[in-house]
Amino acid sequence: MEYFLELFLGGLTRGSIYALIALGYTMVYGIIQLINFAHGEIYMIGAFTALIVAGILSMLGWNPIVILLLASVIAVVYSASYGWTIEKLAYKPLRKAPRLSALISAIGMSMFLQYYVLLAQTSNFLPFPSLIPDFKFMEPIEHLVRSTEIVIYLTTAIVMIFLTFLIKFTRIGKAMRATAQDKDMAMLVGVDVNKVISFTFIVGSATAALGGVLIASHTGQINYYIGFIAGIKAFVAAVLGGIGSMPGAVLGSMVLGMSESFFTGYISSDYEDVFAFLFLVFTLIFRPSGILGRSDTDKV
Repeated sequence: MEYFLELFLGGLTRGSIYALIALGYTMVYGIIQLINFAHGEIYMIGAFTALIVAGILSMLGWNPIVILLLASVIAVVYSASYGWTIEKLAYKPLRKAPRLSALISAIGMSMFLQYYVLLAQTSNFLPFPSLIPDFKFMEPIEHLVRSTEIVIYLTTAIVMIFLTFLIKFTRIGKAMRATAQDKDMAMLVGVDVNKVISFTFIVGSATAALGGVLIASHTGQINYYIGFIAGIKAFVAAVLGGIGSMPGAVLGSMVLGMSESFFTGYISSDYEDVFAFLFLVFTLIFRPSGILGRSDTDKV
């Protein structure tokens, strides 16, 4: 039973991180029907930014909690600026072009960011400091769940609640929903579609960066390639839950995270990544719209 709980909590951790990335995928797709394949690299850039900030502040002797907060905030702001820049440079000029052009641009931007970080940093894994302290109340169960995992669970829940409130009850949220339904009609009623799309990229990039900081602190190491696999798996989770649906992105992330954890725990860890892609294949075959997705119907 204890081993089952370990696998369950490990799957919850994986699913929480996938959810923070998948939310960005599904928000962007919901607005402009584009898969931002550079999204995983934003996650990676957030982790590297936090590493640099944490290294500098640690040398200055700052308190670990302050280091965690400042590193997270700076990583989120810096990564959000990357998301805004990517949208302006790689996607906005191709907004009216065929979808294949935007897809190629997204893949090209992903590769550019990977090798940009590779040249700026190193191809080796770098140690990442444990920024989240051990909580005393966790001592009786720390053999099952760590403090970093609790922080990951809570952060994902808070982000989900915040985004739900943002989209349902704020002015910009209403503009996002209007743009997702019909961009042309939204423009006619005064919605600044360009600002809405840029805002969506900024918010999605911020959540991905936050996930990068948390998982790097949890695993204790990063390299330039971590965003590729995490991004692909988060994309699988978004498709599984229903691309364009925020609850679907979270649900798909949890299903994928749990499935991976139990698969590696009870069967084999050698095929962990293959399992995620098999999940995608079977989802597209048997449920193309995802668990909570809705099939589009053509109007005639």
